[in-house]
Amino acid sequence: MTGTLLLLRLKQFLAVQYFAVLLGASVGFSPQQTAQLSSTAQGQGNSAETTNPVPPVQPLPYSHKKHVSFGMKCKDCHTNPDPGSQMTFPPTDLCMNCHLAIAKDKPAIKKLAEFAKSKQPIPWMRVYAVPSFVYWSHRTHLEADLKCEACHGPVGQMDVVVQVTNVTTMAGCVDCHREKEASTGCQTCHEMKSARSTRQGVKSVNQFLGSGHTQTIKPGRILFQSPGTAR
Repeated sequence: MTGTLLLLRLKQFLAVQYFAVLLGASVGFSPQQTAQLSSTAQGQGNSAETTNPVPPVQPLPYSHKKHVSFGMKCKDCHTNPDPGSQMTFPPTDLCMNCHLAIAKDKPAIKKLAEFAKSKQPIPWMRVYAVPSFVYWSHRTHLEADLKCEACHGPVGQMDVVVQVTNVTTMAGCVDCHREKEASTGCQTCHEMKSARSTRQGVKSVNQFLGSGHTQTIKPGRILFQSPGTAR
């Protein structure tokens, strides 16, 4: 690694650490939350470091590939109720509309029927999850005509869903926003409800980031903008 590259990496590391402390202080994060922010922010887009090819153990086997082959669409099972931040899992009754007859004797379908009979939701394990200090809305991204595959990968080709993108890291989000010319301002993802009521300004971090980046301090807004990005 050359001296220039080493200096650049050190500069980026210091900027990330300062950003984490800065944001943590502005919205009242605990030291543990600030440390988690720092760790998340350091993701540099390397898929080997930011994805998890080992799937979590699910309560039932489910193949998206098989169901998509029957012509099913994402929206057939996953709805986006108000206020729109979350996509839902299908209720067991919806699954049983087909499986009352289809593959009803398979052990997995019998277990599905037990969930339906007890009116209990299937306790699916998350594959993608953003940190608690990040605000993220499916509705906003759907209205921007972003496809499910952009964040979750080719799920329709998977028998078992695994994490194949770095969408839950800061690097992944910022890279996509820059590509789509969307806002990269801090408040886009990090202005929590508590912060909205106690809005505070912060000092510039230009000395860490160098030329080409600006931070605008306004009452109630923290804007971190790269050249050419929309607010």
